[in-house]
Formats: sequence, C-alpha cells, structure tokens
Amino acid sequence: MSTPTVNKQKIQIHLPPILSKIVSVYWSYRSFFSNGFLAWLIASLIWRVRSVIVAGKKQGSVRRLSLKDQLIKGSSAAGGGGVSDSSMKKKPAVGSEKPLPSLPPSSSQKVSTSESPLQQVDNVAATTGGKGKKKGDGPRADVDAVFFGRMARLIPILIPGVQSKEFWLLNAFSGFLILRTVLSLYVAQLDGEIVSALVRRQGRGFVIGIISWMAVAIPATYTNSMLTWFQNKLAILFRTRITNFLHDKYLENMTFYKVGNLDDRIKNADQIITQDVAQFSQKVSEIYSNLAKPILDTILYNIQLSNNVGFESVFASFIIVNYSAYILRVMTPPFGKYAAEEARLEGEFRFAHSRLIENAEEIALYAGHDVEKSILDRGYEGLIKHINRISRTRIWHTMLEDFLIKYFWGAMGMVMCAVPVFFEVPGTEAKVGDLGSRTQGFVTNRRLLLSSSDAVGRIMYSYKEVSELAGYTARVSELLDVFEDIEQGVFQKRLVSNANTDLLQQRGEFIESDIIEFKNVPIVSPNGDLLVSSLSFNVKKGMHLLIVGPNGSGKSSLFRILGGLWPMYGGIVAKPDPKNIFYIPQRPYLSLGTLRDQIIYPDTLQEMQAKGVTDVQLLELMKVVEISHIVEREGGFDAEKDWKDILAGGDKQRVAISRLFYHTPRYAILDECTSSVSMDIERIMYTHAQKLGISLLTVSHRPSLWQYHNWILQYDGQGGYVFTKLDAKRRLALQEEKNTLEQKLIEAPKLQKRLEDLKQLVQEHNIRMSSDALSTLGSNPSRLQPLSRPVKSRPRLPRGDFDEPGNGKPSTQPNL
Repeated sequence: MSTPTVNKQKIQIHLPPILSKIVSVYWSYRSFFSNGFLAWLIASLIWRVRSVIVAGKKQGSVRRLSLKDQLIKGSSAAGGGGVSDSSMKKKPAVGSEKPLPSLPPSSSQKVSTSESPLQQVDNVAATTGGKGKKKGDGPRADVDAVFFGRMARLIPILIPGVQSKEFWLLNAFSGFLILRTVLSLYVAQLDGEIVSALVRRQGRGFVIGIISWMAVAIPATYTNSMLTWFQNKLAILFRTRITNFLHDKYLENMTFYKVGNLDDRIKNADQIITQDVAQFSQKVSEIYSNLAKPILDTILYNIQLSNNVGFESVFASFIIVNYSAYILRVMTPPFGKYAAEEARLEGEFRFAHSRLIENAEEIALYAGHDVEKSILDRGYEGLIKHINRISRTRIWHTMLEDFLIKYFWGAMGMVMCAVPVFFEVPGTEAKVGDLGSRTQGFVTNRRLLLSSSDAVGRIMYSYKEVSELAGYTARVSELLDVFEDIEQGVFQKRLVSNANTDLLQQRGEFIESDIIEFKNVPIVSPNGDLLVSSLSFNVKKGMHLLIVGPNGSGKSSLFRILGGLWPMYGGIVAKPDPKNIFYIPQRPYLSLGTLRDQIIYPDTLQEMQAKGVTDVQLLELMKVVEISHIVEREGGFDAEKDWKDILAGGDKQRVAISRLFYHTPRYAILDECTSSVSMDIERIMYTHAQKLGISLLTVSHRPSLWQYHNWILQYDGQGGYVFTKLDAKRRLALQEEKNTLEQKLIEAPKLQKRLEDLKQLVQEHNIRMSSDALSTLGSNPSRLQPLSRPVKSRPRLPRGDFDEPGNGKPSTQPNL
C-alpha cells in the first residue's frame, strides 16, 4: 500500500524592491553571517570569562596590598586608634573597646627566622569591615569578579597540575560528557526516523529503529553511570586536596591557637574545614557537570538546528533567550549571600551546643539550664527563620523560572520548528517531501530543540547553584585569608579601652641561646591589656625558678610569649631550641592513641624506637611516679582508650610528669602541674627531675614547692615584679611566722569579744554580791556595830568557780 503524499504549500511574502535587494544580498552571504555570528559568540564568551577572572585577581591583589590601610582607616573610625601622632592624641570614642593599630615595618627591628613557632607578628587594627558593613556580616558572596577571583585562587589547590590525578580524571569526565552529547544527537535523529517509519507505516524501518534504540541504550546508560561516578569521585578528590591544604596551614606556626585567641574574624574554623569544605567540593564537581555539558549541548544542538531550520530562527531564539535570561538574572535573589548566612547560623548553633557540652558541669552546678535552653532556642529560631525566608523566596523565583524556561521558551521553540513546515528556507537540510519526511524533520528538530532548551534551562538553573557555590567559596576563601594574614603576623582583634597604642607599635626580637632570658619585654595580652611594662630576668642551667603572684598578674602570660603564642611588643627574648623546652599545664593534654602514645607525646612510636627507648624503660619512668599499675590494669602499652575519661586527675598529672622524664629537656615549664597529687609524689617528681638535670620554671602557690627552687620571680599584680635569689628555709620560716601572726590576728576579734563578755559577767556578779550583803545587814542590825579590832577579810570567789571553797580545782561547768 503506497503512502499518500501531501503537497507542501508555500507561503509567499511580497516585499518592496529595496527590501528584496537587501534580502537577496543577505542570502548571498548568509553562510558568512552565520559562521561569523557563531565565532563572535564563542569569542565573546571566552573574553568575558577571561575579563571577569582577571578582574577578580586584581581585586584580590588590591585587597591584600591595601589591607593594612583599610584596617587603619577602620580603626580611626571605630575608636581613634590610628597610627599618626595626631590620632594618638585624640580622645577615643565612647565604649569599652577600640581597635589595635597597625605595626609599620622597621628595618632596624630584626626577627628571628630560625624557629617557625616564634615568628614575630604584627597586630593590625580590627574593625567590622568595609563601608556599610554591619557587625557580624560574613564575606561578600555574589557571582561577580570577586567570586571568579576566588575560584581562580582555589582551582590550583584543587588541581595542582597536569600530572595530578584530578587533572586526568577531569579529562576523562569531559570525554564522557562529550560522548553523552553525541549520543543525544544520535538519539534525536533516531527518534525522528522511528516516527517517520511509523507515519509511513514502514514496519521494517520501525523495527530497525527500535533495535537501534535499544542498542544505543547500553552505552547511554553506562555513560550516565560513569558521569555520576566521576562527579562523586571528583568531589572526594577536591575535598581531600583542599582539606590537606587547610590542615597544613591550620597546624603550622600555631595557627590553630592564634586563629581563635589572637584574631576575631573566624569563630568556627572547625565547621568551615569539616562542613563548608565538603559542600564547596561537592558544588564544584556538580557545577562542572551542570555547566560543561549544557554549554556543549547548546552549541552542538544549535549548530544542528541551524542546518535544519535556518540560521535566522536560531539567532532569534538567541535574542529571546538572552533577554529572558537577563530578566531572570535581575530577578534572582542573592542565594549566595543566603547560603553563606545559613552556614554562619549553622556554625553558631553548633557552637552553642559545643559550649554547653564543654561547660556542662558548671552549668549544672549553677542550675543554669533554663538560660542555656533560651540561648539554644534563640540560635535555632534564628536559623529556622532564615531557612523559611529562603524557602518563601524560592516560591516566586521557581515560578518565574518555570514560566520562562518551560513554557515561554517551549512556545518559541514550537514556532522555530514550524518554520520549515510553512516556509522553504534556502541553505537548510529541510526538503520538500511527503508527510513522513516533514514529520521526521519536525520530530528531530523538536527533539533537538527540547534538548537545547533543557541545556539552556540547566545553565539558567545552575546560576542558583553557582550563587550557593559563591557562598561556600567566600567562606573557604575567608578562612584562607585569615590563615595567610596570621602567617604574615596580621591580626584583627578588639582591644580594651585603656590599651597603650604607642607600646603596641613596637616590635621585639627572638634570638636562639642556651639560656632563657627576657630583656625589657612588656607582657601584653592579645586584647591590649598591659600586665607588666618591662620584664627582665634569666634562667641558666642549674637554676630553678619559682614564679608567684596574684591571679591575672602575668604568670602564665610569660610562658605564652616564650612559646610564641602571643606577640611580643618590644625587648629581646633568648631561648633554646624548642625541643629543649617542655611545657606541662595544670590540665595535661591526653591525645587519641595508645597508652604508650600518652607517655611519649608528641613523639611517635617510630621516633621513640629511633631514640632507642623501649617499653621497659617507659615502665620504669612510670614506676618513679607510682603509676606503673595502669599498664597492667588497662591492658598494656598498646591499649587504645579515651584516656581523658579513664584516668583520674592525679593520674593525668603523673602521666604528664612521666612524659617530661621521657623527653628530658633542658628546661621544663610547670604550670600548677602537681595540684592534684600528694606532697610525697610531688617531692618524688621534683627531686627526680632535678636529678635528670632539668631546670625548672614553676608557677605555683604551694609553699611546699619552695624547697625545690633557688630563684623566685614574684609579681605584685600592679605591673611590678621582683626577681631575686630564693632562700627556701628562711622563706619557709618567714612564711610560717606570717601564717602564725595571721592566725592570731584572725583570732584577735574572738579573744576581744570573750574578754568583754568576762568583764560584763564579773560586773554583774559584783552587783549581785552587793545586793545580797545589803539584804543581810538589813535583817540583822547588830552586825552594823564596829569591831574591836580590824579583821582582814578574804575576798570571796563567785559560786561555781570552784567545786568547793579552797580546794583549788576548777569546775568543769562554771556557773557565772
């Protein structure tokens, strides 16, 4: 049975002669115009991306170069703490805080570079940010030049080079994306052939088409599965790269301490490294898949559509899509800023719970659960309000997206596909034919158009994902900025109102030496509080220094400067190699690992074996402080437990002392490290440490430790101190006499009160005796006659003072 043919009707349009001439010239150079348009489109896209990236890099460089100037301006605006003399003389703004001024570099001030933990640092003014930026706002998170600059900075971290695994995996990923696009083109053509065979009632062609359809399903499904695998694998590799990079930055030069104690910009670095980095890596891998293939699909599909329906229709669709995309972009809310704010609120809510766990005992003793619950509820309520606000915003935005992408673009696509049906377009593959040919062409073009529309839609939808990526990129970049600033000695910290800005512009010097010596070093806390104006002392081998003073006078602060934790604002600090100084705090740190790891920390098992130390020797060290029973009780040195919860407070301090004996440094800093052990164990600890030749620097209020030291550094709490030789015996005698006098002074008010009571009782007794005597004389007047001779009267004692008159024994229960 033959297939009926339908003649294709042509729609003729009569144009004026001048327009006909123009149209004729256009059709003569039509291929040139179409190819030029395609080249211009690709070149403009490449140039625009390049310009945005370059602008981002320039803006990032300007930020790095002008950081100090911006902070100085911010400090002047915030509290008058500038760098010039005039700004120094200005009265600071009302408030309890003011920012720290920047430290100008000085060629005459040298900094030791031989020790990475003791790099000299500058403190720079801390403000809330640029103009108009409110306190608590996060970094800018828009899809702009700054975002592309940040990505250009992070991409070398994610893909370090052409030899990296990520680079080759990305190339393989790109290959599968291209393969999927090619398969999509083939499926579109195959779809048209199947429908054409169906319309023409060609059974053989229909069966061949179905078989081809099923055959192409095998590579298509494999390609889709591999694309998913590549995307997840890239996300894991990207996260591994940037996490390792951040760990290196975070754990070098004590950055992990400085970022939380010397800088106010990052309060939840742990959340950024663990959660935001994971989200960032996942978004990057998704964005590449969601942008690379749609862009490739759009180019290839439109080239094929141009061949099928004409260049003019494609150009018109480009204009429509471009303007509708512009409208959608203008109407799109700042989802990047929303994502960054959501991450910040999540971090604060998580920090509130961590704070509750950390201070659970104190909160429980104060019965402060209601207050803490209100804090947690406020944090969660703020987070949920923000999430609900985002959800409400997405309603109308999703509605606008669906209208433009699905319906408006779909209607325009139908018009485009109908062009070859109603018009004969020269230079295209559309030929006049029967119903089957026109149906095949329409179905193929519509399939290409739908695929192209879907690709453009994915590009438009991805703008929202790019905005969210911008938020995570801003968070990760801010963390890197803080790490780099801290590495260069640039901090942003709020200061107390009475901070000495002149002093804070000075710089100190670290030198390596065999002794510990401070020369005219001011002790200044990170918030600018001056504890000691100028400290000078030295500790040589064989000296044992006792450091005493009231709380907050600067005892532990001295060790923080010595360890490189706090910046130094003047003077000279001489110290030996860090391996020859060992610090033991009041609460010893117990790491994750075996019992052996607790004794040798921070050494590893390999380092212990390289030193030639055995488990038997470790056991002997533990026997010195009488904790060897722990080895057998807990299952040997290889036992892995949560030692922080297993060991008691005294056992923890003994483990820390065993750790000191293992390392045997030249100097040991002991900060109340024997507060939970008995005096006998304390004596064993100190005497054994001195036998090992360790010079001790001890912070303690216990007089029992004086006998183990021969020098003393005493703070008065008012910024002054005394450094002198310590005569332990004489000082103990003076201390004992002082304690005796203090005890007597304490008891003096009680003795005085007892004396007053006794006086009052005696007076009352005398009055009663006089009254009794008068009563007796009144009843017997003869007693009033004078005696012939004077009789010496004996004073009577109060009744009850003695059991019997004259027996000389005090009564056990006096009745006064």
